[in-house]
Amino acid sequence: MNASARLDSTPRLEDFPYRLTDNVRFADLDPNQHVNNAVYATYFETGRVTLVKDRSFGLMPPGLGWMLVRLDINFRAELRWPGKIELGLGAVKFGRTSVAFDQVVFSEGKCIASATSVGVMLDEATRRPAPLTAEVIEKLRPWHKRGVEVAPPAA
Repeated sequence: MNASARLDSTPRLEDFPYRLTDNVRFADLDPNQHVNNAVYATYFETGRVTLVKDRSFGLMPPGLGWMLVRLDINFRAELRWPGKIELGLGAVKFGRTSVAFDQVVFSEGKCIASATSVGVMLDEATRRPAPLTAEVIEKLRPWHKRGVEVAPPAA
């Protein structure tokens, strides 16, 4: 696991270069009247998908797509409705076919949840992992998490 996602460290929203805001929905609540644990996977998905599917960032070359292969979530605090959340994401590691991201959910300046996710580049025709392209690696550069040295994939 990435050191930045461990519970003994406190994430800082400013370390995550890709950020967006969202609302806590009434439908996100469970019988305990706080956001259900399963909903956090959706919050993290919103951050990842909003980044990679935005055509202006060039992270979806023709014939290639992304598939989530791992999601490790740390629940840090309770979140209630109504409210706004801030989602943060930063690339932290490249594999031959994959990118690992650290992700966070903040509310009112407090880290509510953190996660490490791994997405694999997928050849849409064969449905098999495809090597990251040099172009995608370069276009992810602005989204490297602050304070983390993100090395290119090993050859």
